[in-house]
Amino acid sequence: MQTNVLEYLEHTVGRVPEKIAFSDGTQNLTFSEVFHNAKAIGTKLLHDGLSNEPVVVFMEKSPAAVNAFFGVLYAGCYYVCLDVEMPAFRIEMILSQLTPRAVICDAVTRPMLAQYGYTGEAYLFADCVTGEIDETALAAVRKAQIDTDPIYIVFTSGSTGIPKGIIACHRSVIDYIEQLSETLGFSEDTVFGNQTPLYFDACLKELYPTLKFGAKTYLIPKQNFSFPTKLVEYLNTYRINTVCWVVSALTMISATGTLRTMKPEYLHTVAFGSEVFPVKQFHLWKEALPQAKFTNLYGPTEATGMSCYYHVVRDFEETETIPIGRPFRNTAILLLNEQNQLAGKGEPGEICIRGTCLTMGYYGQPDKTAEVFVQNPLQTRFNELIYRTGDIGQYNAEGELMFISRKDYQIKHMGHRIELGEIEINGGLCEGVEAVGCIYDTDKGKIVLFYTGSAEKSAVASYLKGRLPRYMQPNLIRQLEAMPHTPNGKLDRKALAAIYKEQQ
Repeated sequence: MQTNVLEYLEHTVGRVPEKIAFSDGTQNLTFSEVFHNAKAIGTKLLHDGLSNEPVVVFMEKSPAAVNAFFGVLYAGCYYVCLDVEMPAFRIEMILSQLTPRAVICDAVTRPMLAQYGYTGEAYLFADCVTGEIDETALAAVRKAQIDTDPIYIVFTSGSTGIPKGIIACHRSVIDYIEQLSETLGFSEDTVFGNQTPLYFDACLKELYPTLKFGAKTYLIPKQNFSFPTKLVEYLNTYRINTVCWVVSALTMISATGTLRTMKPEYLHTVAFGSEVFPVKQFHLWKEALPQAKFTNLYGPTEATGMSCYYHVVRDFEETETIPIGRPFRNTAILLLNEQNQLAGKGEPGEICIRGTCLTMGYYGQPDKTAEVFVQNPLQTRFNELIYRTGDIGQYNAEGELMFISRKDYQIKHMGHRIELGEIEINGGLCEGVEAVGCIYDTDKGKIVLFYTGSAEKSAVASYLKGRLPRYMQPNLIRQLEAMPHTPNGKLDRKALAAIYKEQQ
C-alpha cells in the first residue's frame, strides 16, 4: 500500500531517469536530477534538525521551486509555497502564522526576506542540491512516517482578512491523484501545460501525475496568459496535449478570436474548473478541437483539489450550464437542505463532501476548522466529518449535479431571491460581450453588472431586458477594459466592489 507521495518519484526514476520531468522552456530538470536534488535538500534539512514542521519555499516559479517541494518532504516536513508576486502584507501574515525555522529561496528572493521580518535560516536551493545525501537518515524518516502526515499547507483568503492555511496529508493527495488520473486518462505520454501559481493546490493536477507516470510538465510563464496568440504558440512549440486550467484562461483565448486563426494542435485533454464555463465560449473551443476530451471539474481546496467531474458528452444550449456531474470514486457528495436533510429531487442544497479527500483543517485555527468540518448530520452512530462547501447545487433531470452558486452570491432584491451567476450567464450571451461580473450594493439595493468587450452599454441593457425579468435587471452597467481576476484566475468580486466604490 502506498503511504507517501515520494513513492511516485522513486518508482519512476528507475524507469525513465533521463526524461525531462519539469521545464519552463528555459530550465529543464530530468527525473534523475529531481530525485537527486530532493534527497540532497532533505538531507540538509535533516542534518540541521528540522523535522515534522513547515518549511517555506519562497522562489520564483520554476522547475527548481517544484523540486524544492519534494526535498522538504524527504526531510519529513511539509512545504508552504510563497511567491514574489504575492502582496507583501500577505507574505508577512503567512510568515507570522507559521514562524518557520527554514525558508528555501533563490538568488532573487533571498534578499527580500528581511523586509518581511523573517529572521530564520535561509537556504539557497543551489547550495542545498550540491550537498551530500545521507541515505540512512532519509530511510529512518521514511520508516517513521505514516500516510496521515502533512504534505503541504495552502493559504486561501479568510473572511476576517487573515489567510487560512489548509493542511493536506499524503493519504488525501494520493487518493486525489489516483482518482484524477483515472478520470482524465493520464499516462507517460501526457505533456501538461501548467497555468496556476505553485502556491495554489491546483498545481497538484500536474506535479504529482508527472511523478506517477513519468509524464512531463511545462510551467508556462505567466506573461503568456496576457497574449492569446503567444500562449497558443507556446502550447504548440512544446507539444502540450493536456491542460487543467481555470475557465478564465481558456476564455481569454476564445473570446479574442484567436482560435479562428491558430489552434493548439496537440491538445487532446482539456479540464476546466473553478468557475462556470460560458457555453458560448465552450462552443468555440469544441469547434476548434472537435476530437478533444473536455471535462468540467469541481472541488474546494479543503477537499484536496477537485471532487467531482463531468465529461462533456452532449450538446448544450448557450443558456444552459455545464454540470459538475458526479463525485470521484471514493468521494461522496451530500446535498443538504436547510434542515440538514438530503435535498429532494430538483431541490437545491448545500454541497457537502465526505471521504478520504478531506484535508486536516486550518493551520492554527481550530475554531475556523470546526465551523466547516462538522459531524455528518445524517450519521448519528459514530463520528464522521464532512466539509460544508458553502456552494449551492442541485441535481438535474439526468441525475447530474449542477453548481448553482455560492451562498454569498445569492441576494434578496425587490423581494426575490436572485443568483448573480444567472445574470452573468445571460449577460455573457450578448453579442460583443467577452466577460461579465456582477456584484450587489446591499446599502443602495442595486445590482451592478461589469463587462468587457466591444458592445455598447445600451446594447447590453436592451439585450438583458429581453432575457431577464424586471427584478433581475442590473441597475447599473459598467464597461471595463479588463476583468479583474484573483491570482489563480477566478473572477475577483472584491476588486469589482472596489472599482464600484471608487466610481461613486
